[in-house]
Amino acid sequence: MIITDTLTDRHSIDFGKTRIDFTLTLHKRKSLRIDVHPDKTISVFAPMDKDKKEILSRIKRRAPWIIKQQRYFDQFHPLSEEKRYLSGETHSYLGRQYRLKIIKGNNTVKLMGRFLKIFTKTPLNGEASRQLLDEWYLFHAKNIFEKRVALCSEKIKSLNIPIPRVQLRKMKKRWGSCKKSGEILLNTELVKAPVHCIDYVIMHELCHLKIHLHNERYFRLLSIYLPDWKKRKERLEKITI
Repeated sequence: MIITDTLTDRHSIDFGKTRIDFTLTLHKRKSLRIDVHPDKTISVFAPMDKDKKEILSRIKRRAPWIIKQQRYFDQFHPLSEEKRYLSGETHSYLGRQYRLKIIKGNNTVKLMGRFLKIFTKTPLNGEASRQLLDEWYLFHAKNIFEKRVALCSEKIKSLNIPIPRVQLRKMKKRWGSCKKSGEILLNTELVKAPVHCIDYVIMHELCHLKIHLHNERYFRLLSIYLPDWKKRKERLEKITI
């Protein structure tokens, strides 16, 4: 059966116990292309004149690679832990853990010794404490990330990549991403990770500004400027935010 529909359709294949869902788009092209995106979704682009069974067969042969790529992107999907924002709760900052203390007072947050102290007019209101702490994290994330991006950019200045503009956003599924325009988007929650993990995410995105795909050239480039990136990656994967 020859596929003649040029619209993008949803398809899936089974590989062992794993179900792989993907979008299939037919183009006037000569070869099959498979893209695994940072959110772990999959896009397949295939020639219009190829038989459907042949296309699915070729995708299935690439299943081990697809799964490997999805697992790779897992490191950018932060592990979440439900917080109640109560005294005694543990919260992280730059890789170290601090005990939360909720104290009645003017709305502010202070890092004092091994404690994150939230002074709030409504100490029994967990949502109010969360908002104050989120604002504190955002303030420090902005300052720290801009400094780390500048330092990391200096390390790769031979690539002639301008220091990118940094955008911050609290995200549930990614530590960071980059845009073709040269901007880097970083998760404010990354400020809870150790500095060497922050640098790993930044360097990961900076190298993507040079090589967009996760191919051999990309990892070779990353290894040149960050030889221990695998160790940093392993540490980041264990972080719960």
